[in-house]
Amino acid sequence: MDEKCIIDRFEGDYVVIEYGRITFNIPRLLLPKDAKEGDVVRIDIRIDKEETKMRSQYIKKLADELFRE
Repeated sequence: MDEKCIIDRFEGDYVVIEYGRITFNIPRLLLPKDAKEGDVVRIDIRIDKEETKMRSQYIKKLADELFRE
């Protein structure tokens, strides 16, 4: 998924992003330092299946250790 969005404004440590008629905030540190109001940015969201699998295994291991009798 690769979507074009517009930087509406900066509010402290956050950037207000416009996506059609929807606005949402993201941390400012995720954008390039030279990003400014009105810039068009591309947002690419992907599922990291390998990282998800590793985290699930880690949580299961912690739970197993916690509830071991």
